[in-house]
Amino acid sequence: MPCVDATDLASADKDAEPFEELDPTRRYGRYGDLLGAGAVKKVYRAFDQEEGIEVAWNQVLFGSFSGDRAMMDRLFAEVRLLRELRHENIIALYRVWMDSENSTLNFITEVCTSGNLREYRKRHRHVSLKALKKWSRQILIGLDYLHNHDPCIIHRDLNCSNVFINGNIGQVKIGDLGLAAIVGKSHAAHSILGTPEFMAPELYEEEYTELVDIYSFGMCVLEMVTLEIPYSECDSIAKIYRKVMAGVRPAALGKVRDPEVRAFIERCLAQPRARPSASELLKDPFFSGLDDDENSPPPSLAATEHCHPLSAPDISGLRLD
Repeated sequence: MPCVDATDLASADKDAEPFEELDPTRRYGRYGDLLGAGAVKKVYRAFDQEEGIEVAWNQVLFGSFSGDRAMMDRLFAEVRLLRELRHENIIALYRVWMDSENSTLNFITEVCTSGNLREYRKRHRHVSLKALKKWSRQILIGLDYLHNHDPCIIHRDLNCSNVFINGNIGQVKIGDLGLAAIVGKSHAAHSILGTPEFMAPELYEEEYTELVDIYSFGMCVLEMVTLEIPYSECDSIAKIYRKVMAGVRPAALGKVRDPEVRAFIERCLAQPRARPSASELLKDPFFSGLDDDENSPPPSLAATEHCHPLSAPDISGLRLD
């Protein structure tokens, strides 16, 4: 085996992009550039040195809300959910740890090369209906997995900004499960959380099932088709709320000229009792134009009763490593 000159190694190391920090195992390195930022979380580009792949380094600073138990519960709930979910249409979690010295919770997830679906759609305005159907179907497959998970999982904040895409292969994945609720047959009251433009009426009333995700999915399809965020005609959350509760559809729906597409969206936005499940929508004629290998829904788990939200899980005994 040929020897490698130490000078060459030093030169190569000098040219390499520097890490801002390493995880405790020194396997993952975080770069300085942001992939995205939210109210409580920043997402950085990072690298898995063992596998040689880019990943996302999610970092939450506790200092700004250390006394907010509800927010802490939400963050730990996201971590617990991500750790047990394994599906090609759900963002995967690789590692999580607490950094007590810097008061941060850090977790490494897979990264989608093309970012979120909202920005991707804005960059690529000329997209066929077939492509939109393929993306929509993958979101539904991911929802079907969540809703048939044991226990059932409701996302509660599905929108195009937290659906991610690998544009080179057209693969779509659901992410940002921080508002998700693990649910069962009993229920308890909990706070209203979500993105107002995408929230089903019953979500405001805090009596809901996993079908709120189907309503949000319908709004995602509407945004993908029209390139408009639903209810963008409203200049306040209060106006959005009044329209949603009155059953007034967003103005963008009037711009959908294809009757098949409009009927599919309307089916997703129907009243809860008439709203289909993800499993049922996967069999909708809306997807009949896709290739045979893309049109057959995956085997669904046994049908479950509609679920009702539980209170946030106890995190007192949560081990992160």
